[in-house]
Amino acid sequence: MPRRLTGPALLAALALLLLATLLWSAGRGAYGLPLSELPGVIARALTGTGDAVSEGADLVFFNIRLPRLLLGLCAGAALGMAGALMQGLFRNPLADPGLIGVSSGAALAAGVTIVLGAAWFPELPRALGSWTLVLMAFGGGLGVTALVWLLSRGEGGTRVGLMLLAGIAVNALAGAGLGLLSFLASDEQLRSLQFWLLGSLGGARWSAVQLVAALSLLALALGLPLARTLNALALGEAQAVLLGVPVERVQRRVIVVTALAVGVVTATTGIIGFIGLVAPHMVRLAAGPDHRWVLPGSALLGASLVLAADAVARTVAAPAELPLGVLTALVGVPFFLLLLRGAHGRRL
Repeated sequence: MPRRLTGPALLAALALLLLATLLWSAGRGAYGLPLSELPGVIARALTGTGDAVSEGADLVFFNIRLPRLLLGLCAGAALGMAGALMQGLFRNPLADPGLIGVSSGAALAAGVTIVLGAAWFPELPRALGSWTLVLMAFGGGLGVTALVWLLSRGEGGTRVGLMLLAGIAVNALAGAGLGLLSFLASDEQLRSLQFWLLGSLGGARWSAVQLVAALSLLALALGLPLARTLNALALGEAQAVLLGVPVERVQRRVIVVTALAVGVVTATTGIIGFIGLVAPHMVRLAAGPDHRWVLPGSALLGASLVLAADAVARTVAAPAELPLGVLTALVGVPFFLLLLRGAHGRRL
């Protein structure tokens, strides 16, 4: 059996991996930007100097590439930690915000806002401005998470089998709703809906980055302190109560933080699946189940995975761009099937 890393060593390795992925991704795209040119681009921005030849590279990096990188970093970190929280709550590595319908619920709420918002909620855009879509997606993710959690409750605690079945039903219902909205949508609304269904960082703007960064940092600040209580929950709810853990309050907090993280990401990037499944599982394989390392490690690895997938998505078929959500699903689905095979014979 391979030797596991210590928690601090794992976090240091994942931080270096994230830095390397960030630098590598910065130079990838239809407009190539060699790594050797990045110091010059940054220096010109700081000093205000430059010429006509370098102006194009500067514009591409600061107006297109850098917002996209930061959005991917925040989205991946939020999705990775949300997946670790869900797996800790349900005490099962198969749990994932996408598999239990949180992402679909957030996307459905965003779709309703896009297509029917002007008729159903005409006052919301004037009252909330750019926050409207994010808050609707957050509400959709929160509602679905709470519903699935309630449906999966039983006399012996949370039943993961019921949770997965409820997630399948919710995903099917959300898919049907999004299909109906596609039928009702105008051409412009339909293009926006496709963005939510396929997932992409192509809509990265500095205003979106600021919003996602603020709410992702809030989700991380609320989620990371739950590590010790999740460790206690891993022993079972009855044992956690004996240890003085307020189980119901912790469960509600996990639901809210997960909905916040997934909702804000889905509202700005669309559905990016399986990051919350793959990242926590890989961290556990490397360093064990201690959530003090799993939660921050999942955030770091999730950010690296999203950045790497986005770099591949925008270069493998350049100048066209593959949908990011499709690419992560192509990698995540086989990984999920391997987890299911490993769980074969064990009661969910």
